[in-house]
Amino acid sequence: MLVDSHCHLDFPEFAPELDAVVARAKAAGVGVCVSIGTTLAKFPGVRAVAERFGDVWCSVGVHPHEAKDELLDGPHRLIDAAAHPKVVGIGETGLDYFYEHSPRDDQVANFRAHIAAARQTGLPVIVHTRDADDETIEILRGEMEAAPFTGLIHCFTGSQRLADAAVELGMFISVSGIATFKKSDDLRAVLKTVPLDRLLVETDAPFLAPMPLRGKRNEPAFVVNTAAMLAGLKGVSADDLATATTENFFRLFTKVRRPG
Repeated sequence: MLVDSHCHLDFPEFAPELDAVVARAKAAGVGVCVSIGTTLAKFPGVRAVAERFGDVWCSVGVHPHEAKDELLDGPHRLIDAAAHPKVVGIGETGLDYFYEHSPRDDQVANFRAHIAAARQTGLPVIVHTRDADDETIEILRGEMEAAPFTGLIHCFTGSQRLADAAVELGMFISVSGIATFKKSDDLRAVLKTVPLDRLLVETDAPFLAPMPLRGKRNEPAFVVNTAAMLAGLKGVSADDLATATTENFFRLFTKVRRPG
């Protein structure tokens, strides 16, 4: 079994055929999906998708792009939402200094609020970071020194120093279809150094379809392609890669029930 640890099944791209998308994932051997929250305003829709399917779970959070419109005054709204039995993670949150759709100070404030919520709920924080490796490392280290929490870097595209810091802090690294792209040699070189017991796989669907499906709308079933690439990179069989990443997922996302 594989797990798609990060997708967006509430997005309108999936609305016309959501049942079929989930069925195709099951048929491909993807036993669990986590549909990720990006705004509190749209969280009811994220939660509704998770409630609709037994093996779809969800997170609650404010994407760094949305920080200016949903600036949090603390972790309490996230903590309240996380009481729902289908909410298994906090985020996605973090820093995006590539697009900078929100002011950096707002992104940092929200990032810290999400970490506080993760710490108080015991759920993992789901970190988005782009062009902000040093700042992300600084915040994660400082917050971890203040009090421990669990989490992962999702859709990892960062530097060796970010990967090393994440592993040092006990966090996980999630691999998306970007790692299959022809021009991702540098990224693959970093991922090759990450211990197998710290890796997850994801789609970030509907975005970032892996090779050879690049350019199509992504969906959870396509995580099989990313897993196949990662197995080759790590020098293990597809079955061993699936077992390792799935066990890693359940070690991190402790609130998720294993499929029937």
